[in-house]
Amino acid sequence: MSAPPKGFSVSPPDRGSFPLDHWGECTKQMENYIKCIKLTKGINAENCKLLAKAYLKCRMDNQLMDKDDWENLGLPNDD
Repeated sequence: MSAPPKGFSVSPPDRGSFPLDHWGECTKQMENYIKCIKLTKGINAENCKLLAKAYLKCRMDNQLMDKDDWENLGLPNDD
């Protein structure tokens, strides 16, 4: 891979931007969350929040996003 052109600076993505899950490591968790949201007609119910937490944990565990505190992500801190 070649170096970026002179004067070009690389910056990390903005908070909330995620690298793509090219290998589908978290696809199952994402699909479960989406099914829950559809079943609840768009309401982020408690059971959906637990599925969102599983999805985000998968992303953190696979370096697809930076690790963060659950409360910063609007999710319960307990397991």
